[in-house]
Amino acid sequence: MIHSLRHRGPDGFGFYQDGPVGLAHARLSIIDLATGDQPMSNESSSIWVVFNGEIFNYIELREELLAAGHVFRTRSDTETIVHAYEEYGDRFLEKLNGQFAIALWDVKRQRLVLARDRIGIRPLYYREDNGRLLFGSEIKALAAASSNGLEFDLRGLGQVFTLWGPVGEHSVFAGVSCVPPGYMLCCEKGVRVLHRYWDWSFPTAAPSDLSFPEAAAQLRTLLIDSIRLQLRSDVPVGAYLSGGLDSSGVVSLIRHYTSNPVRTFSVAFEDAEFDESPHQQEMVKYLGTEHTTVRCTLRDIGEQFPNLIRHTETPVVRTAPVPLMMLSALVRQSGYKVVLTGEGADEVFGGYDIFKEGRIRRFWASQPASKWRPALFARLYPYLRHSPVANAAYAGSFFGQGLTELASPGYTHQGRWSTTSRLWNFLSPRVRQELDPTAVLGDLTRTLPEAFGRWRGLERDQYIEAKTLLCGYLLCSQGDRVAMANSIEGRFPYLDHRVVEFANALPPRYKLRGLREKAVLKEALRPLLPSQVVQRVKQPYRAPDAPSFFAAGRPLPYVDELLSPARLGEAGLFEPAAVSRLIEKCRSGRAIGFGDNMSLVGIISTMLLHEQLIRKKP
Repeated sequence: MIHSLRHRGPDGFGFYQDGPVGLAHARLSIIDLATGDQPMSNESSSIWVVFNGEIFNYIELREELLAAGHVFRTRSDTETIVHAYEEYGDRFLEKLNGQFAIALWDVKRQRLVLARDRIGIRPLYYREDNGRLLFGSEIKALAAASSNGLEFDLRGLGQVFTLWGPVGEHSVFAGVSCVPPGYMLCCEKGVRVLHRYWDWSFPTAAPSDLSFPEAAAQLRTLLIDSIRLQLRSDVPVGAYLSGGLDSSGVVSLIRHYTSNPVRTFSVAFEDAEFDESPHQQEMVKYLGTEHTTVRCTLRDIGEQFPNLIRHTETPVVRTAPVPLMMLSALVRQSGYKVVLTGEGADEVFGGYDIFKEGRIRRFWASQPASKWRPALFARLYPYLRHSPVANAAYAGSFFGQGLTELASPGYTHQGRWSTTSRLWNFLSPRVRQELDPTAVLGDLTRTLPEAFGRWRGLERDQYIEAKTLLCGYLLCSQGDRVAMANSIEGRFPYLDHRVVEFANALPPRYKLRGLREKAVLKEALRPLLPSQVVQRVKQPYRAPDAPSFFAAGRPLPYVDELLSPARLGEAGLFEPAAVSRLIEKCRSGRAIGFGDNMSLVGIISTMLLHEQLIRKKP
């Protein structure tokens, strides 16, 4: 099991076995290089732990536990986990500021605790197999010890083909569950109890009464402390620099408020529509960083896509993770193990155009007959070559779907989900018969907290985004998996739970001011960045999709094989004739919309997953 995860920790393996439990760990040495090996116990060997990730506040927590009489044998952040569990019981997770997947064994109680960080940065899966409970950071570890092979869970696939990622405990494999973000799973005396210890939440009464300038100042102070904690490492730490507000803000905060040297890394593209290298170079010059860029081509994306899916262990509907996997390889080759990134700022501070869509739709819904209100959509997506708002009639029709259904939990996300779910048109008749599109949204609705309906529109949109795109896709396929593919640990200062809680308590207008995104974050970073960076409209990170899978007018060999009628028929998931028409459309360059591009990427990635984890047992 642990050797299947050696890419996550190539610096050594550790093992512990006691009666019914076995723990194993693959180490990526970052804190306490000499004595930080796992599994690790307390001084009496009554509590054992293995974990993946970092406890950033381990120094402060260690002092608190020493004062309470605990004895430490290492300088590792790992050891604070066992003593915090001794001291605080199940409330120990509330003490941890970090990103983690934890497996803790209480010898006296014969009790296993599996826990995942609040936001869902680190993965944690489990599976029951002939009376055994298998658990690990990736599904391939479970497959290595399972007596039965893996099979797709159609409901999980339906969730990915709509929401971009599985919902709650679901995965895309039958019988394989994940511990959701902010949850702990306790196993004792044959009973398993899943308990939520943290969640995104928003005020149901009046939000924070801080003035806008006060909020910006306090946010800057909080971000400085978040970065100070996340720079803790016994190895050098680098940073990604995209040229946009979020990553530039992280690097600038490091430069202005710490003594750490800054080494930065970025991705550039041959296609100008996706390339941000001019903005990156401006920031490199402004911040004076030592910088390295990896240039990504269509051929790179197509050739490396199978390796991406080997690591994501779930279908994806965009190719954007591939260049980030190439970027993490560059970081590793440069002698680094840790990078700070700007991920999460858009979800926390309302940075995406989808939040603007929600604001315009709600404004329009109050006067559905208005002709000028839907014209506001023309202000969105200026960075897209084939923008969905370029045609006013189409934009009105597209964004007008379900316009007056204001109580729908996915009100703002309906447009995105309807585009992604075009994948359902390519499913085989058998799969379509077994899958119910309404069940997917029902699965999501059942995970919503009781207070959800009392939150403001932007807050509901942010919660849905955090529970679908953020943890189901961005932090998984575009975050943890592509970094760990090259033994790199990504850290996310904007996803410090204190930053999330602070931002969630602010009035929505501090985040989205009219159609100006991330207003309070921009104000907090304004003194540290050039005005053009602060004022520039958000350009989401993207990569070329369908064209990456064709060369000289033909599909790449592995695509040709996987999407042949014979292989599609063997897998039984997709209708060969419909897929053939899609391939021809993409090959001829007529697939210019998101729907066709996502469908092709989703079908190829699903067939790769079938080949790698089902047809050939890992």
